Amino acid sequence: MSDDQQHGRHQHGQDATEPPPDYFEPEGWEDRYAGAANRTWSGKPNVQLVAEVEGLTPGTALDVGCGEGGDVVWLARQGWRVTGADFSAAGLARAAHHAAEAGVADRVEWWQVDARTFTAGGRQFDLVTTHFLHPPDGGMVAVTRRLAEAVAPGGHLLVVGHAPSESLQISDAHRRAMWVAADLVDALPEDVEVVVAEQRHRPTVHDGVTIHVDDSTLLARRRP
Repeated sequence: MSDDQQHGRHQHGQDATEPPPDYFEPEGWEDRYAGAANRTWSGKPNVQLVAEVEGLTPGTALDVGCGEGGDVVWLARQGWRVTGADFSAAGLARAAHHAAEAGVADRVEWWQVDARTFTAGGRQFDLVTTHFLHPPDGGMVAVTRRLAEAVAPGGHLLVVGHAPSESLQISDAHRRAMWVAADLVDALPEDVEVVVAEQRHRPTVHDGVTIHVDDSTLLARRRP
């Protein structure tokens, strides 16, 4: 997803004890995208994506949980050939529209798939990335293991999410879905080596108020 100040698939200001029952499911996101204006998110690329990918040689990329396609468009503009994947058909339709508006439709394709059941099916990419994807109850470990299967020899895996923080007034279910980078390291295959596994402190503005969050950032590389 794009716009990291909004894309944890949770509400920073929410203080309910539990999210709506469909919050982690495709149906809930279909409703959100169908009922919103042209953009739910800003369309800007995520900060850690730009930081880690600008120096890489463009090749093929897979962005899982791409939402409205902000990161997909940015990658395509940098010369990557990108597959944007999400479990929401409505989100993918918006992403395709935004890619066409940006003039990069010929460099992207779309894949409707749930990250929790994703399988690479033999496909491999030079970059596999996901930002602020938070499956419930610690499910990101299993998702990371699945994503690593799609990384080509010499390619990179970039996984970024929200770490639990007292700055975030969120439900218990949302907090259980968060993680720190070290939580994901054991999910990597033996031939995928860690480049970065850290929390990156970052100020962000939500509803006009500056809060501080930690971006859990895992960058790994499959040996050639």
